Parts: sequence; C-alpha cells; structure tokens
Amino acid sequence: MKKLKIGVIGLGGIANFHIGGILASDDAELWSLCDNNEETLSRRARELGLPAARLYTDHEEMLRDPELDAVMIGTPNFSHVEVASAAIRHRKPFALEKPVSIDTREAERLRDLLAADPLPHMVCFSYRYKSAVRYAKRLIEEGKLGTIRHVYAQYLQGWADDEELPLVWRFRKSLSGSGALGDLGSHIFDLERFLVGDIRRVVADADTIIRRRKTTDGEGFGEVDVDDYCHVLARMEGGVSSSMTISRFAYGRGNYQRIEIYGSKGALVYGLEDEETLHVRLGDPGDETFRRVDVPADCRADQMQSFFNLLNGKGDGLDATLADGCVNQATIDAVIESFEKGRWIDVKKEEEGGHG
Repeated sequence: MKKLKIGVIGLGGIANFHIGGILASDDAELWSLCDNNEETLSRRARELGLPAARLYTDHEEMLRDPELDAVMIGTPNFSHVEVASAAIRHRKPFALEKPVSIDTREAERLRDLLAADPLPHMVCFSYRYKSAVRYAKRLIEEGKLGTIRHVYAQYLQGWADDEELPLVWRFRKSLSGSGALGDLGSHIFDLERFLVGDIRRVVADADTIIRRRKTTDGEGFGEVDVDDYCHVLARMEGGVSSSMTISRFAYGRGNYQRIEIYGSKGALVYGLEDEETLHVRLGDPGDETFRRVDVPADCRADQMQSFFNLLNGKGDGLDATLADGCVNQATIDAVIESFEKGRWIDVKKEEEGGHG
C-alpha cells in the first residue's frame, strides 16, 4: 500500500505533534505545508527538506493538489470552520484540532456540510488515545465499577501565569472563542463523555487573572477577554454528578490531568503529567486498596496513526467525529452562558450525537 500524502495546515505549536506523527508512521509521508507566515513556512520547510513547490500560504491552493490525500488542520480556532469547509469542498479527508469552532452555530454548520457530503475525518481530542483512558473505558463498559455516581476531573497548566506573555490569539475571544475553557476544558468534557456519558446541565464560575497583556507588535497593551480558569459543576446522563477544575494558572503544572470515577462497585483514578497512570479499587475479593494496574497492550493507540488507519479503512470506531465536536462545543457554550448569567444552564441537545 502506498504511503498517504499528508499536508499540514497551520504551523503553530500543535504542528510539531502533527508532523512528528506523520514522520513516525510507515503509512504516511509529509507532503506539503501551509501557513500564512512566510518566514515560518520557509524555515520549517528547510528543516524538513520539503520543496518550494509544495509550500503554500493559501490553504485553498494547497487543497487543489490532486496528489494530496488528506490534511491536518491546526490553525487558530476562529479559522477551523473555514479551512475544514474548504477540505470538504475539495474532497480531502481531514483531522481538525479542537474545539471545532468558536460557537455551536458554526460547529453545526460544518457538521451539516459534512453530513451532506460525507468524508473520513477526525476531531483531535488527543486524550482518547491514552492507553490508560481506553482501559478505563473498557472497565466501565464491563461493569467493573457498577453504577457510576461521581466524576471528579482536573486539567491544570501553569504557562499563562506570566505577565510578560503577549496577547496571542489564545487570549482573544474573537480568535479563540474562550480561554482555558476551550483550550483545556474541551478535553475534559470529551473525556467525561467518552468514559461516562453526556453532560446535561452545568453551573460554572470563571474569571480572568491577568486582564491586560502587551500586544504582539510590542506597540501597546490589549485586553484579555477570555477566561484564565473555569470551575464547573455538572449533572450528567443517568444523574451522575461531576465537578471539573480547569486552569492555565496552576503554578508549577505542565500538563496535569486527573479524573476520578466512583461507582457502586468500584472506582478508578486516571492521571497524567509526567506519565499516564491508572489506579483502581474494585469489588473483587482481596481488592482492599487502590492499586496501580498495568494497561493491556491492546489498549495502546496513537492519535496520528489512528487517523491514518481511518483513512485506510481500519479505524477502531473510537475516533471523535464532527458530531462529537458539536456536542463538545454546545457544552462549552453552556458553561460560558452559565458563568455569565450565574445560574444552571441546560446543554443544548445534539440530535446527531452519541459518544464513541
């Protein structure tokens, strides 16, 4: 089978992950790059040995290449829908970074466009591919935890607690849609849904800690108009109660995740920072304390390789789709409405949803 020719649109930080996954796969090759910053584009092309003929500043031009098999879309949030819509028009399968858009209406527009003209695709909820998460999902589906009662989740980073950081797009609502909520919270919402079920109602508190930052041109200051942290209480399907703590201002934290799930017959704790771990305490005889478990080899997965498997007709059915992305965006929007209005908000129902 010939290698898939993959293009990367957007050369920000996440592109390192995309490009690394392409280069590591026996099923794909890095074919082309696209970014509106010509200096960045040229530098990365030199590093990667790509010819000038396969470098683009216009994604539409890139997508017209008949040899291109699929694209990774890692542009800022506000442009996700535009670029993914173009990929659909040009019949190029795509993997799209999260969140899908800056609001539910835009996400649904993209979902409906794809529904009218289906195409292999993936929304990049990366933590679905952690082996500990997949084993946790298996244990839950096997009934090892019984009836789920509580979910407690944290996603904490500390990088934004630096007053010298400029007003990049992640700090501007018009470009990102939200702050820590969409950046980190979207992953937590997807993980809870992947493992347990839909989030039905939310009540939230959020705030901005550093309210003004230097503009990227260094000529002045601009307003940060997104959340720096967000704390969410939620009711999930089946009456499950959840609390979520999300922050980019957790001093000393790099990429800290922790999810605790408690049921009527057992409990588990998934953790991630330096390494991924899974601890369980089940109702089995002799299981008297939380213990770290080894994750079976068949739970191991890689996001980028999973995308290539999907393109080759070998997907495992656990990848997030645009329907999943719309549910996620509706949850984000409900949380924003809740902390703006100070009350419980129902999450908009997604008629075409269903969790993987």
